[in-house]
Amino acid sequence: MFNELHVFLANIWFFIIWLIFFLYIVVDGFDLGVGILFLLNRDEKQRTIMMASLGSIWDANETWLVLLIGALFGAFPLVYALVLHALYIPVMLMIFALIFRGVAFEFRSHAHNKALWNIAFGGGSLLAAIAQGLAFGGLISGLNVTGAGLNGDWVWLTPFSLLVAAGVVVGYGLLGATYLIVKTEGELQKISIRHAYVNAILGISIGIAVITWTLQLNPYVAARWDAYPSRFSLNFFLGMIGFAFLMLLRALLRGFEKSPFFWSVFIFFASLMGMTIGYYPYMIPSSITLIEAASSSKTLIFMLTGIGFLVPIMLVYNGYQYFVFSGKIRMDEDAG
Repeated sequence: MFNELHVFLANIWFFIIWLIFFLYIVVDGFDLGVGILFLLNRDEKQRTIMMASLGSIWDANETWLVLLIGALFGAFPLVYALVLHALYIPVMLMIFALIFRGVAFEFRSHAHNKALWNIAFGGGSLLAAIAQGLAFGGLISGLNVTGAGLNGDWVWLTPFSLLVAAGVVVGYGLLGATYLIVKTEGELQKISIRHAYVNAILGISIGIAVITWTLQLNPYVAARWDAYPSRFSLNFFLGMIGFAFLMLLRALLRGFEKSPFFWSVFIFFASLMGMTIGYYPYMIPSSITLIEAASSSKTLIFMLTGIGFLVPIMLVYNGYQYFVFSGKIRMDEDAG
């Protein structure tokens, strides 16, 4: 039996990791989204503007991924071991893709022939998004943990995970497009508005398909949808997703610059909240709960003095960084 302190600490760390995960998918989501949209643009001057909009923040965005992995390793080592073992291939693909993007940031501006670095940046962004989608889809569909191991080495490659991967690509494309609306002007901003429309409609369509499929795939989530009070919470956040989608379309139609990004982030927030409520208290769906996977109480308390205090510091630092580098990236700036 687990004592009340252990349960409380496990839930605190579950919330911390949830927050880090959400912050990562938002900040690196629009980062990767810009790279995905980069592939659709053939104008080298506009491509340079797109990369310049990320030049001062992209590396800080990815520190949240490092913090997420470190927090998961310390607070929930069983989940860390099982998930990274089962999702080894998509995780390694993601890491290599992120490396390619980082190299492209450093070398493209100095290259006479930019074709190779364009592929490294755009292709790396797309591959990283697909890999994250495959990993996430494999996780929420269930890793089928048995005893001390997992059944199957390709549990992440299923029709369901492919659908989730498509949703991640489209969702990141939406974040990237709405971010570019804030950071650019003129023709590139108009192109970004069109991309935002398309990705918003595709995203909500894929989202509906994922929810429907999840209810058929996972009886536990379907039962949570029928039970009270989780039913109320799930329907509430589902309604919030619909409301945010309509507000996003309204903001794009009226030519607002900042609110489309806000509503795009809110869609991700409501979606992640709904998914969390649907699967709680499982960290590996239908197999491992957060209480079973948590480290000892002493370890969780010790980590609170480290990573627990690091999160607010990173939030303040990142907020200041975005403030310093706020403003438009204009066509006559950094367009060499």
